[in-house]
Amino acid sequence: MSASIDYYLTSASPFVYLGHQPLRAVAQKHDATLNVKPVNLMRVWDVSGAVPPAKRPPVRQRLRLVELQRIADYRGMPINPRPKHWPVDPALADHTIIALVEAGHDPLSYMERVFAALWANEEDIADEEVLTKYLEAEGFDARAILARAHEPNAAQIRERNTNEAIEADVVGVPAYVLNGEAFWGQDRVEYLDHALATGRQPFTA
Repeated sequence: MSASIDYYLTSASPFVYLGHQPLRAVAQKHDATLNVKPVNLMRVWDVSGAVPPAKRPPVRQRLRLVELQRIADYRGMPINPRPKHWPVDPALADHTIIALVEAGHDPLSYMERVFAALWANEEDIADEEVLTKYLEAEGFDARAILARAHEPNAAQIRERNTNEAIEADVVGVPAYVLNGEAFWGQDRVEYLDHALATGRQPFTA
């Protein structure tokens, strides 16, 4: 039986962007299923005690900018650590991902395009035209997906995902939950790979 991984994310996170390709590779390597679950990061942070970057001490803000460049260099990915359209409300982009999942589509390649749109291509992921472009590039009916994204159900699912993430002790994004054990951060993809390879029992607090 293939492993099932709950993948908690939000479209505006640079660390989600940097970890998405490696996560897909690990899932493919182990024939694991990724259960894509966009969340409201602010609510997760309210519980875990984190604050938005602009409210962090200057030393932590500087470290974040260095880390983004360092990780992108390590992963061989382009990044603008100060993108033109950030901060941005990720709700609509998150809801399009939910709409794709609810329609039975694989959203992973579309997600990759959306994350890169913000962090590498200087595009506004709150703009329906941007999202339409990438939905169509993946062969989806953009009008239908955006219509579903605007329905109350999409927001309700995002809130349910958020509650599930909090219950799973997720403290931020990206987070990958395997057998009840939460792996937080793109730099935990390798630990997830190891857990899948060894089949070890989950660690608990």
